[in-house]
Amino acid sequence: MKAKRLVFTRRQTVALEEFDPGEPGDDEVLVSTRYSLMSTGTENIVFNRLFAPDTHWDRWVKYPFYPGYTSVGVVAEAGSGVASLRRGDRVAFRIGHRSHHVAKASECYPIPDAVPFPEAAWFSLAKIAFHGARAARYTLGDSVLVIGAGPIGQMSIRWAHAAGLRSILVVDSVPDRMPLARAGGATEAIVSPVGRAREAVLAGNHGRLPRVVSDATGNAEVFAAALGLAADRGTVVILGDTGDPAGQHLTGDVITRGLTIVGAHDVHDTPEWNNATIAKLFFELAAGGRFPLAGLNTHFFEPAQCGEAYATANRDRAKTMGIVFDWTGGASGGA
Repeated sequence: MKAKRLVFTRRQTVALEEFDPGEPGDDEVLVSTRYSLMSTGTENIVFNRLFAPDTHWDRWVKYPFYPGYTSVGVVAEAGSGVASLRRGDRVAFRIGHRSHHVAKASECYPIPDAVPFPEAAWFSLAKIAFHGARAARYTLGDSVLVIGAGPIGQMSIRWAHAAGLRSILVVDSVPDRMPLARAGGATEAIVSPVGRAREAVLAGNHGRLPRVVSDATGNAEVFAAALGLAADRGTVVILGDTGDPAGQHLTGDVITRGLTIVGAHDVHDTPEWNNATIAKLFFELAAGGRFPLAGLNTHFFEPAQCGEAYATANRDRAKTMGIVFDWTGGASGGA
């Protein structure tokens, strides 16, 4: 069969090409994509090559490059040895932007009927933020400041809320992001550059700095300010993966106030918490109304509009949240 997928052929150039996805083996399924979610942070860095030489980004990004890692759809065909899935099952899978794909059945995660496809597509970004929450070691009544109310920041807010934190502060210079942050559980939404947010953070957290600061921006320049906003003996979680880690500089806060700095990344899986188990928890919480996703998708594009989709992600970053490719042919955001 002829399928279609997005490809970066060179810097700042994206195309829609045909390919043959192949036939599923005994333990595999052929999945038909309904929607795929752009990871605007990762994909903008890759699309624009916004990374330094000799970084892990530089070693990873080679052409042709096939972007994306968060898709949802249905099982179109199951291999003879697959008992867990059948044709028509709604599943999530960590595949790039493409119409069809052959995947291991064990790598396709069932989606509850209560979760619409476009909202379910957030499962991969939620997983990244989950690792940030684990690194923060949240406890009931804890406090966190999330820097950046973009997609990863929004997921971080929701995990903090699900974990029972007393204070969930978010700071971002884009006011339009704050209603979504509050809908996700933020107790205080501070519209400000992070370097000028200290007094508002103190006011929003009962006169104290938060125990945890989570930098979800991927902006190397934010790191120094993040260190200054954590409480004494607090923890700073680096969740946004910058393309220029050499630009992240320590301050005297680390030594004088005894801070802990910990990185969190998509690859930090364990036998207990991994793609499958985190997706299951995410879908259970979303289906039960404990992980609100409504309104997060702001832009829908058909795959043939991929050039405009990435132009929008670059040109109007402050006005976008979830940028979704609609592989159904409708570009309407259906269930």
